[in-house]
Amino acid sequence: MNTTPNLLIINGSPRGRRSLSRKMASRFEESWRNRIPDSKVLVKNVGSEPPPFVSEAWIAAVFTPPEERDEEQRKLLKYSDQAINELRAADTIVLATPMHNYGVPAAVKAWVDQVVRVGETFSFDLERGDFPLEPILAGKRLVTLTTAGEFGFTGNGIRSHLNHLHPHVEVFSRYLGVSQSWQEGIEYQEFGDKRFEDSKAKSFAAIPRIVDEVIASFLREERKEQNRIAVE
Repeated sequence: MNTTPNLLIINGSPRGRRSLSRKMASRFEESWRNRIPDSKVLVKNVGSEPPPFVSEAWIAAVFTPPEERDEEQRKLLKYSDQAINELRAADTIVLATPMHNYGVPAAVKAWVDQVVRVGETFSFDLERGDFPLEPILAGKRLVTLTTAGEFGFTGNGIRSHLNHLHPHVEVFSRYLGVSQSWQEGIEYQEFGDKRFEDSKAKSFAAIPRIVDEVIASFLREERKEQNRIAVE
């Protein structure tokens, strides 16, 4: 971790000003900057500027040794290389996204496919037996901010069995180097009633608290490391 933790915000909504998930991300960024004014913050709007999809040529480029890649292969991997460097530089990741068809939007999945890459964010070794994949990155925090048209997707909610967004994020976050995570979400968006307004108010109110908890987790880790060094 850097002395001052850096923040990477991934906006998954294709909407602009109408997007509630973007507004949640903006609230998080505002609270974060108020707490850590000298932190570096990078915002990537993958929903409105979708990453390229993985292709056969892209896969071939990934499995070609770097020193043997031709110019076309280097071009194919340019987005991936940059996105991975941005991920490496971040200590905290905010994934702000709507739920599309009970899962993550295609643009978010495309970003994940560009950064979860063999030799860069995970290693592959058959000597490990039936579990050859291991993350390379570690120690990052993830905050998932979501919006949904329906409701009851978390906990024992009536639509929890339809929620393919949060379980998917939990799975791929391991390969982003995430060690601790938080989530907050607005529901009832398509109903537009008091339940929606209450859900929205609750979620926006929770964001500064989450920011405090994320920062506190880094401080605890720093104190633990200082104590370890003192003992040695």
